[in-house]
Amino acid sequence: MHCSCFQVLVAALALVAGLQLLYLALLSGLHGQEQRSRYAELFQGRRPLPSDGHKERLKRVLASGGALDASGQYRIYRDLLLGSWDGARSQDVVLVTHTSLGNLHHAQRLAERWQGPISVALFAPGSVEVRLATAMVYALAALCAPIRQLVRLHLVCHADQVAAFPELQDHGEFAHLQACVDVFAKLARLAAGRRNYAMDVANASYPNNLLRNVAREAVGGHWMLVVDMDMVPSEGLREAFLALPRAADEERPGVFVVPAFEIRHTRRIPGTKTELLQLYQVGEIRPFYEELCSRCQAPTNYSHWLNLPVSSPLRVAYEVEWQDPWEPFYIAASSVPLYDERFKQYGFNRISQACELNVAGYRFSVLSNAFLVHKGFKVAREFHVQKDAENQRNKLLFRQFKQELKIRYPSSPRRC
Repeated sequence: MHCSCFQVLVAALALVAGLQLLYLALLSGLHGQEQRSRYAELFQGRRPLPSDGHKERLKRVLASGGALDASGQYRIYRDLLLGSWDGARSQDVVLVTHTSLGNLHHAQRLAERWQGPISVALFAPGSVEVRLATAMVYALAALCAPIRQLVRLHLVCHADQVAAFPELQDHGEFAHLQACVDVFAKLARLAAGRRNYAMDVANASYPNNLLRNVAREAVGGHWMLVVDMDMVPSEGLREAFLALPRAADEERPGVFVVPAFEIRHTRRIPGTKTELLQLYQVGEIRPFYEELCSRCQAPTNYSHWLNLPVSSPLRVAYEVEWQDPWEPFYIAASSVPLYDERFKQYGFNRISQACELNVAGYRFSVLSNAFLVHKGFKVAREFHVQKDAENQRNKLLFRQFKQELKIRYPSSPRRC
């Protein structure tokens, strides 16, 4: 009798334990399903993801492991976003740019203004940034059709970092992303408090010239305009340039200089030269780097450009000779010399390439109505604390670079 009762009690306890385990298993399964469902809905809201195979292709690109750069210091994943513009027309102008996550939100304004092909190299130092970058690229592809169509995006990270497709645990970063506006709002929040070239990862250097070279590889046989991510071109610049008559001059290749300006943060970026002139007259817009390094842009001859009659169509207004330390922005053929990838962080990265153009014999022709605008005045107090030390290191490298140009172009009468 006692044995029978004991057996009943054991059986009852076993039943209770089994029911608890079953409950926990069901609860865990429901929780896992809920998490998967939440993650699946992070980027789609009430609509299904685009049926363009982007997710699968993105996985394949990341699974490839990328490729190391020539120095072996960086890993490059090309075409995380592929765009749909390559080969769309026989001759085009590709906007070439580079960025960290802190400036990626500017891509929205660039795409809206440029309305044409864009190639972006995105730098992500450290495992956290790499994971965040891949997830944000997926969000852009899933929710932002103009970006998906216009942008070819390439991820650059340190060689010891391996990118992978976002996993379930990353879903908290992307709650409530249901439309393109949400993605760019998220990117803008990531940018808050960050400064250019100030990397969150210790001993990480921003490889600006490597990034420029990575982005310009997508240009192919098109023209290119290499700009910083936070600069905006004038309206219609791309189409106006493509309609510009150009005389063949194989003996002296040239680049087409686009004057650069900076505007107060509170002002709307002008689209036309007429609007720019109105803002210039009241001191709301000024030449780029006027306060920090006026000599770096002075050869553009702003006073002459500003006093040109405003007329259409776009034309070559005048030519100027290169002078140290001029670092113009310009439209050029994709065959112009590459940027020297030894220059990183702040200082001499663009000057070095313009210097080589001069030694190689290029002409510098300034366009009449085209311009670029940087949002916000450049002032010294907004730079990171290592700026001066970086500038000094790159200054020494620039001296070495100039000596190398004498060997590379032994017959050139030009020097920097």
